[in-house]
Amino acid sequence: MRDLDLTTLRLFVTVCETRNIARAGEQAHIVGSAISKRLAQLENTVGTPLLVRRRRGVEPTPAGETLLEHARSMLASADRIERDMAAYASGIKGQVRLLATASVMAEALADDVAAFLKNPAHRDIRVDMEERISPDVVRGIWQGSASLGICWASEHGADLGALQSRPYRSDHLAIVVHPSHPLAGARSVRFEQTLDYEHVSLPVSSAVQVMLQRMAAALGRTLVHRVIVSNFEAALRVVHANLAISVVPLEVARPYAAGHALCLIPLEEVWARRHFAICFRDEAALSAAARLLLAHLQTPGAGMA
Repeated sequence: MRDLDLTTLRLFVTVCETRNIARAGEQAHIVGSAISKRLAQLENTVGTPLLVRRRRGVEPTPAGETLLEHARSMLASADRIERDMAAYASGIKGQVRLLATASVMAEALADDVAAFLKNPAHRDIRVDMEERISPDVVRGIWQGSASLGICWASEHGADLGALQSRPYRSDHLAIVVHPSHPLAGARSVRFEQTLDYEHVSLPVSSAVQVMLQRMAAALGRTLVHRVIVSNFEAALRVVHANLAISVVPLEVARPYAAGHALCLIPLEEVWARRHFAICFRDEAALSAAARLLLAHLQTPGAGMA
């Protein structure tokens, strides 16, 4: 394993993605025979076949699929190392990578980070943010791909396990409906009432959708998805077209709803009030820049709603 090199792994990934050594060579600007030689050496190093040659190309063996997953992770880490070192070379003296859920990203995180970076004392700090679902936020922190993560932390949200955490903001889930919808005139609504109608939802693996499915099952009902989208703006567009209703945070939906005459109705359930947490592995091990950002996100003006 000590003989693995990033160039060979990058070529292996390209071959797996193109399913063709010649096309991989064109992309990498290297002749196919040189790639074949590297792949043969790679198979010799790991001690097992990685590719199966077919009439029209190649495909990874089960061992190849496993190596492909690891190779992508290693190459992503190498790219992060390159960016981080380039940042230091260009004069940035601190860099913080932050993972956050779609709700957090769509609500106030960008403003909070912008306020942090506007402080002259932080002019040499760079903050990179990436959106992930709650379980992947926690997994990313455990794996060390980021210093800080922000997600919904509760019995319905992500399980932080042994991660350390600090409170961040909170929000309130609501139903957004078209003005002509039967629920449009309500001041508040029980979740059970929404189950009579089709929903537009975020990916079913997101913490909110998992929780809504669980709550529907507890009521002996089924949450019917008419449309599944990847972000809140798309969900609100579907509602605006009067194709379905959606459960969204009030804080995200208000600006769009005001401009498109949609109706926002708070959910009555206690679980509809969500509290987010900033999580990390060990505060003592955080970089100075990460500790500064953590402290900023906990301040009354930037860390609590």
